Amino acid sequence: MQSFAVTVEGRPMVAWRSAGRAPAVVCIHGAGVSSREFRPFVEALGHHHDAWTVDLPGFGASAGPPKPLDLRALADAVAEWLSAVGMDQVVLLGGSFGCQVAVDVAVRHPARIAGLVLVGPTVDAAARGFVRQLLRWMRNSPHEQLSMLPLNLADYRDAGMRRVVGAFSESLRDRIEDKLPHVLVPTLVVRGAEDRLVPQEWAEEVTRFLPAGRLAVVPKSGHMVPYRRPGLLARLVTEFLAHDLGAIGSGDGALSKGRKRAE
Repeated sequence: MQSFAVTVEGRPMVAWRSAGRAPAVVCIHGAGVSSREFRPFVEALGHHHDAWTVDLPGFGASAGPPKPLDLRALADAVAEWLSAVGMDQVVLLGGSFGCQVAVDVAVRHPARIAGLVLVGPTVDAAARGFVRQLLRWMRNSPHEQLSMLPLNLADYRDAGMRRVVGAFSESLRDRIEDKLPHVLVPTLVVRGAEDRLVPQEWAEEVTRFLPAGRLAVVPKSGHMVPYRRPGLLARLVTEFLAHDLGAIGSGDGALSKGRKRAE
């Protein structure tokens, strides 16, 4: 993969790219972590499409202001980064809290976005609270790969606890369910079958809120599908780009709201 750094609000934002054909897919990481969690998926998707993963300001290799940015400012930074690298009509792929950032971009900067992929969208409205989320995170941990642990620890170290706590607090404050009905682009919702942070009922509710959404369930995966099943997720995204975005381009904007189970 190639690394790129561009200046946004006077500070460098760093991204990694695996070049392929259009449309471009830009990955947005979860709370407190970085683009490291998406690199296996970007490498897999890059065999078919132009795939990017970007570090949000203050996370990973991207510099940030002394004060942690709120969700709206993070979303604006993504939109400004797209402008800085000269990309329009991209597909944003969010993971966990990255879904909340991606949805905010799609709602407030719709001209830049052709579609969304929401992998493990947080936060379940039925469990919006620190203690409930912590308990769900603990139940989910056995379903993740142990090799993620050193990556997460490195991400938390790089960001610092103030930014990590700030990002998790933003995820709990944000009511993604209020924004989803205003996402007018085709959207694929993806859930790991063993995800304890995003139960099936919530994933189905997210899909129902979306005007043009459908749901895919990935077996043998917890919350972090891009890291656990990168090849399978790349196949799902490739099919989504070919069929759902292709249908929009041909004038047929109707998407099935059904559930698909990946094999």
